[in-house]
Amino acid sequence: MSAARRCRPPRALAGLFVWRLRNTGVQQVPYRFVQLYHIANDRLITFQYFNFLKRMYVTQYNKDLSQRAKPKSDSVVSPFHELQQSDQVKKVLYKISPVSPVHQSQSEISSRNELREIKSETEDSVIPVGAESKEDRQWKEMKLRLDDLPGILARLSKIKLTALVVSTASAGFAMAPVPFELTCFLLASLGTGLASCAANSINQFFEVPFDSNMNRTKNRPLVRGQISPLLAVCFAASCGVPGIALLTLGVNPLTGALGAFNIFLYTCCYTPLKRMSIANTWVGAVVGAIPPIMGWTAATGSLDAGALLLGGILYSWQFPHFNALSWGLREDYSRGGYCMMSVTHPGLCRRVALRHCLALIGLSAVAPVLDITTWTFPVISLPINLYISYLGLRFYRDANRSSSRKLFFCSLWHLPMLLLVMFTCKKSVLEKEDKGDLQGRSCERAMEIRLP
Repeated sequence: MSAARRCRPPRALAGLFVWRLRNTGVQQVPYRFVQLYHIANDRLITFQYFNFLKRMYVTQYNKDLSQRAKPKSDSVVSPFHELQQSDQVKKVLYKISPVSPVHQSQSEISSRNELREIKSETEDSVIPVGAESKEDRQWKEMKLRLDDLPGILARLSKIKLTALVVSTASAGFAMAPVPFELTCFLLASLGTGLASCAANSINQFFEVPFDSNMNRTKNRPLVRGQISPLLAVCFAASCGVPGIALLTLGVNPLTGALGAFNIFLYTCCYTPLKRMSIANTWVGAVVGAIPPIMGWTAATGSLDAGALLLGGILYSWQFPHFNALSWGLREDYSRGGYCMMSVTHPGLCRRVALRHCLALIGLSAVAPVLDITTWTFPVISLPINLYISYLGLRFYRDANRSSSRKLFFCSLWHLPMLLLVMFTCKKSVLEKEDKGDLQGRSCERAMEIRLP
């Protein structure tokens, strides 16, 4: 009995503890819910789902941060339509109905009721100006028509830039000191054009998210969805592979290797460097300098000093051309995330443009030294080189939109004029052959004199 009595107090205490815990737990349940509500209210995240194809907005309320979710508007109405709607609202708001007299005849009352019914019917039939159908607000699949395909592919391949590349390659072919061959010229021009189309298409494929932020490039086919990325890549492959094969097998392997290297340099080096470093301008200048070298190698089959001189002229010409163009597009380039000299290093942009304008004078003077042109070429080309250097100096001193536009438009006619003058002052093949025969005969006479 003593042992049982000793065990009862611990059992009684345990029962009392459990009873107390139950009572306090039941009583504290509301307080705990209130505490949890306050904690959740401090850091509450609510998800609001709107209609189909609209954004999902998240609202977070903290002590330090307070944001409000703004739903996306259903339709965008032009200012003209908004003015019309505001005028209609004003007319309805400020419309004063006439006070009807106390005594009215039955005919007047019936005629007024008929007029009200006619007005209500016309108001129901009229569609509001800003209202749009539900189908117009939905995303629609753009159907590609065969009639629009040539124009889309021309814009995808940057047909104007491709024409410039082919013309510089043709100038390199024409300046080569060999007899002109029409078949080789056509094959080289066609292969160079196809390689340029492939490189430009791949460039646009990589830059779709960045071109969409720029006013200059927001209407490109891939940005607007006029053509699918798969079709763009297939078009690039169908241009690049036959182009390189045509240059390699139809012209010579050296020209084909230069074409393949130029595609790689433009797509894999220049394109990613545009968002990483200002060195992209120098890499892009190398890309533009290779086509005239390809034309020279297509005609001669070898890399000579004349090919390097033509490449040097194209290399230097691109700096005043592109730096002046990029100066007026600084906002666009910064919005698109491109790292350009005009945005990050404006002083260097002006200096480099002036430096290479003056370099064109020196390169023109080297042409007769390398026995490519006569000595009349530096004299005839001096005025146009001095004029572009003068505009480069104005751009260096007063860098504004006017000076940059003048330098850019001058560069557009400066290059074809310089190449045309260079072609007219080219040394003929007969003169070089006669000169070579004279040198050979003089060497033979010297050998005969030396022999006993």
